[in-house]
Amino acid sequence: MKHAPGFLKLVQESKKRVVETNVAEVKQRMDASEEFVLVDVREDHEWDNGRLPQAIHLGKGIIERDVEGKLPDHDQEIILYCGGGYRSALAADALQQMGYTNVKSMDGGFTGWKNAGLPIVTE
Repeated sequence: MKHAPGFLKLVQESKKRVVETNVAEVKQRMDASEEFVLVDVREDHEWDNGRLPQAIHLGKGIIERDVEGKLPDHDQEIILYCGGGYRSALAADALQQMGYTNVKSMDGGFTGWKNAGLPIVTE
């Protein structure tokens, strides 16, 4: 997908302020039963077509509005993912501005997860 220059600039600025993780690290941590909340920030139709196991859905369009109701602990670890790691970086930046202290963005996103042949949930 070709992204607009203004969007890419916004993402680059956000990525300077957020901690990123990657597909392999998230899978390893899931396999080790480490505690964190995995949040899919993609659109509803993307979520409906497949998602990572254990993920909850708070789309990018509503995450700032609804996150405190779903995840009231501002210190718990939250890992966000989207299609490739751009929207999740923007969302992580916003959550940090809201006072969340342990937020990460998964670089590679759902596409990287799926391309690695890792399990997805489609039900």
